[in-house]
Amino acid sequence: MAGKDSIVILTGAGISKESGLDTFRDKDGIWSKVRLEDVATPDGFRRDPARVQAFYNTRRRNLVEGDIRPNAAHLALARLEREWPGEVLVVTQNIDDLHERAGTENLIHMHGELLKIRCGKCARPFAWSEDLAVDAKCPDCHRTGSLRPHVVWFGEMPLHMDRIFDALARCALFVSIGTSGHVYPAAGFVQTVANQGRAHTIELNLEPSEGASLFRETRMGPASQLVPAFVEELLSR
Repeated sequence: MAGKDSIVILTGAGISKESGLDTFRDKDGIWSKVRLEDVATPDGFRRDPARVQAFYNTRRRNLVEGDIRPNAAHLALARLEREWPGEVLVVTQNIDDLHERAGTENLIHMHGELLKIRCGKCARPFAWSEDLAVDAKCPDCHRTGSLRPHVVWFGEMPLHMDRIFDALARCALFVSIGTSGHVYPAAGFVQTVANQGRAHTIELNLEPSEGASLFRETRMGPASQLVPAFVEELLSR
């Protein structure tokens, strides 16, 4: 890689697990305790908005009030953004704010953000760190009962896809960290890059993802160890 080449990094739940946040698909993960159809789909929200709000209120409260901090992997990616001469874009599937807390600025939350809510009527998002009641009033249009978590649910389109695919088309290095490879379109990013034939692709993961064979290189281990070492390797070149 040349010094000004661009890098795209995709992060998933595995990068935040070492900070104390549950993953989704592990045997003891979130989807082993609650049905995604009940709390992570538009139909689930229409059927029982109180249950959905309670689920996200608990997760939001844990993120805000719990002992949750960026780990060495988050901090290493922020360092890479600061010190790499070219563009570094972090695309995260995570809805937590650990990348921001670590200092990453060029960041896309493709699945939304837990510390934001959105009005279903006027579509405006708002920063929000407290519990959200079903009958809460929108701060902008003042409708009651129209607010929902600013989270992309199953069956909804992820955010900022045009910007993501533009970055994938230009990058010289694509790195996937802590993803399961089950959720599309993110799981297809490596194939998009591979089809262009010019970028190096590498997976850093605790165990091989569903699409591990699509990467030119894979390294297995905890993110808090692999990511700082990989960043050091890149910057030392």
